[in-house]
Amino acid sequence: MALVFDFVNGFHDAANSIATVVATRVLTPIQAVAWAAFWNFIAFAVLGTEVAKTIAKGVVDQEIISIGVIFAALIGAIFWNVLTAWLGLPSSSSHALIGGMVGAGVAKSGGHVVLLDGLKKTSVFIIYSPMIGLGLGLIIILLIMWLVRIFKNVKMANKVFRRLQLVSAAAFSLGHGANDAQKTMGLILALLIATNKVGPEADVPLWVVLSAHFAIALGTMFGGWRIVKTMGTKLTRIQPMGGFAAETAAALTLFFTSAKGIPVSTTHTITGAIVGVGSVNRLSAVRWGVARRVLWAWIFTIPGAAVVAAGAYAVVAFVS
Repeated sequence: MALVFDFVNGFHDAANSIATVVATRVLTPIQAVAWAAFWNFIAFAVLGTEVAKTIAKGVVDQEIISIGVIFAALIGAIFWNVLTAWLGLPSSSSHALIGGMVGAGVAKSGGHVVLLDGLKKTSVFIIYSPMIGLGLGLIIILLIMWLVRIFKNVKMANKVFRRLQLVSAAAFSLGHGANDAQKTMGLILALLIATNKVGPEADVPLWVVLSAHFAIALGTMFGGWRIVKTMGTKLTRIQPMGGFAAETAAALTLFFTSAKGIPVSTTHTITGAIVGVGSVNRLSAVRWGVARRVLWAWIFTIPGAAVVAAGAYAVVAFVS
């Protein structure tokens, strides 16, 4: 079930990795998902597994972790991801999973099992990650525009940035794999600790790392095309320069949070960066009606997944 969630995560969040590079027509959709999947897979070798440890040990009390709790948490997260993918809304797989763990844990033992420090760190970055992405996206696109104005050759600049987008898309996919695949690793690690298969201070086993990255890469290969459309064309129109700026800004944010072990939403990060880039010329370039729908999806993700997970745990407890 954890690897099914990871596959759905890759499917759902493929839009984050490829939306800008497809929207600017640097790569075809098939080329883009293959490129993103490759960098998703090798992320663990570059950026480590700090986020996995946060998910395993920092959301709910380890004492109440069981197969039933993890199963119910995954049901809540998968349900929310499938629902928002069907609606074409780029919600957060990370927060769906955290909501699922909170809902299942509370359903089993009550609200005291929620580790507020870990939840607070994650919740704060619901606001911080899109704002950092937006700010960095704005700074990078302004710097690029200043350089283009000096050289006075927009056509040549777009040609150069079409190639540079391959690098920025790879960097963002690397950050996506490092942050998102690790949530699944964290769940499996939590279950291994709870069943005494590994010690409480253990690192993530290599077989868990490889299987999680394989699942998210495979999911990315299938792509969530409705969300790609929302992210790549409905929020705002972007050129290769803007695509490079948005992907670079989001990648830098994910590198920082992954190194610090903070499970953030890649969706929130790239959406903020795209809005920042799109609004550099005029605010009306951003379709704020679409942005509002995306924002509501963000707000409801943790409680929505928590409610479904709590219901799933009630069924699990009744059956068992």
